[in-house]
Order: sequence, then structure tokens, then C-alpha cells
Amino acid sequence: MNNKTSVKVAIVGASGYSGEELVRLLLSHSHAELTAVTSRQYAGQTLAQVFLRFAHLPHAKALRFSEPNAELLAKQAQVIFLALPHGVAAEFAVPLLKLGCQVIDLSADFRVRSGAVYKEFYAHDHPAPGLLTTAVYGLPEVYRAQIKNALLIASPGCYPTSILLPTLPLLRAGLIKSTGIIADSLSGVSGAGRKVEQDYMFVECNESVRPYGIPKHRHLSEIEQELSLAAQTPVTIQFTPHLVPINRGILTTLYLAPEKHFSDAEGMNALNEKISACYQSAYGNEPFVRLLDGNALPDTKNVLGTNVVEIAWRLDARTGRLIVLSAEDNIVKGASGQAVQSFNIMCGFPETAGLV
Repeated sequence: MNNKTSVKVAIVGASGYSGEELVRLLLSHSHAELTAVTSRQYAGQTLAQVFLRFAHLPHAKALRFSEPNAELLAKQAQVIFLALPHGVAAEFAVPLLKLGCQVIDLSADFRVRSGAVYKEFYAHDHPAPGLLTTAVYGLPEVYRAQIKNALLIASPGCYPTSILLPTLPLLRAGLIKSTGIIADSLSGVSGAGRKVEQDYMFVECNESVRPYGIPKHRHLSEIEQELSLAAQTPVTIQFTPHLVPINRGILTTLYLAPEKHFSDAEGMNALNEKISACYQSAYGNEPFVRLLDGNALPDTKNVLGTNVVEIAWRLDARTGRLIVLSAEDNIVKGASGQAVQSFNIMCGFPETAGLV
């Protein structure tokens, strides 16, 4: 596909928050031709009718939502984005792959490599266990080479992205212990998806901050899988997600134990230089990772609407811990933007196409 100037794409489940963001990104993508969008709820209506923010775009006035049909989608597009709930995405991925399409799945259906682990965290058997070992985990900064030749990409979740990108380089470099990792994350309400449930109504969320998914959030399955691969030993972490009254954005604070204890200012400075060098080596040339210098700390307002993740760190001399912080837009870098980033790599387009 590298010799093509554009690729026909389709979005299955285009009416949710991630689906809408995919529509926004792909409509303005110079190398993508959006040929189909599906939604059972809005079948027959145009993009412009459902999403008024796109009404000024000619293509949005012509393109209509349709009922999802794998055979028809395979005729309309080469790359299919699945913005569907877990358990549903696999039902479409299987026939689409058989029909010769490339699939980028934003659900959790193919993120873990073990059917047993999937069942443990999602409480049902995996609908297509044979694909688990062939799917590529779509974290571009880590799996860029594998994404390039992938047929099925499992795009990571928003919480995992905010935890893995700051932690993986440190584990690989042996700068932190693989035990005792604590992750504390705060997410905007859009992370729950576009659905009508009491917990996510304005009156329930506004002026309220609350934890949920304790002690075993589903995203732990892919987080611990990827951390274990990096550490080359099984890793178990403590993860507490919180719902905060903002529309979008995730702020994560990680509490890590340095592999070597620092007892004085000289030792702390030496360790800080190693951490800085580690991050620069891993992300210094990455277009969507912003390493913060000086007194700057991650802030969701600085990443909203972008595919950028901010990372900063501090060594705490009192506790001997390393504190690492990250911020991202949960719908862009945590979902649709990251999927488009993988699409660019897969198709041989500039990685930043449609994202800057």
C-alpha cells in the first residue's frame, strides 16, 4: 500500500465519541478517503445531520450512515476502523479479515494475547482466540515495526497508553523495580463512552470526583501484559482510576521504586540524569511525546484535541521514590488519534498525517 496516495477507509460504530473523533480526523486526512460509516441508530442519515460540527464539509453532506455489513464494507474500503464495544468488535473483525481487509480495532477484543486472561478480565470466552497471537498491539512508539506489516491492529486503551509510555523505557533500562508499581489515574467522563447511564449524567458527575473499577479494572490485563514483556518477568501493579468532572483528558501519576537507592544529592542527580537520558533515547525524536523540562508538569489542557502525551518526572528524596506523570487526550492519543497514527504507519504515510 506504500505506493498509494490515498486509501479508502470505513468506520464501524461511527456514532460514539471515538467514532466521531475518527470521522473528524479522517475527513481532513490528506491520504484517507472515508467511504463508509456505520451506525444502526443513525442509518440513513448523513454525517452532517448527525454531527452538525461537520455540516460545512461537502463530503459530510453526502456520506450516509448505514447498517454494518462486513461484505459490503469490504467492497467499500481497504482499512476498517472498529469503534465498537468489546465483544462486538470481534464479530466484524473475523469476516473482514477473511475478505482481505486490514482492521484497526479500538476495542479491547485483541489487546491481550491469552484467551484465559481475556476471560478472567472480561468474564466470557474470547470469540476469536486464534487471532490473539496475530494481532499487533498498536502502541506506535513501541511496536512501530510490527504495525507496518500488520493486518489486525489492537489499538491500546486510554489508561494503558498513559501508563505504558512513561513506564516501559524505565523497565527496559533496568532503572526501576518491576514490583510495587502504583498508578493513579483521573479521566474525563467521555472515557465511559457515549451512553445514557445514571452514573454519567451531568448531575451525578458534576462537582464530583470518585474512584471506580477497584481493585481490578479491565485495562490491567493489557497493562500488566506489556509491562511484563518489558521487564521480562511477571509484573503486577496497583491501579486506581478516577472519574473527574471534565469532558476529556487523562492525568496519570505513577509511583515507582528506583532499582538503585539514592542516599544523597549526588546520587539523586546521577539517577535523574540516567532517567532523562533514558527518556530522550526512547522519545526524543517521537512526534507525539512531549518530555517536559524544568518545573513544567503535565496538564490536560495542553494536550486536548491533540495526539500528544506529556511526560514529566520527579525524584522524591524523602521517600526514595520516582514519581512520573503523564497527560493525554483520552479520545485522541488514548483512542482515535493513536489508531490513525497506526494507520499512517501501516500504509506508509507520514506518521503525523492528519494529526497535526
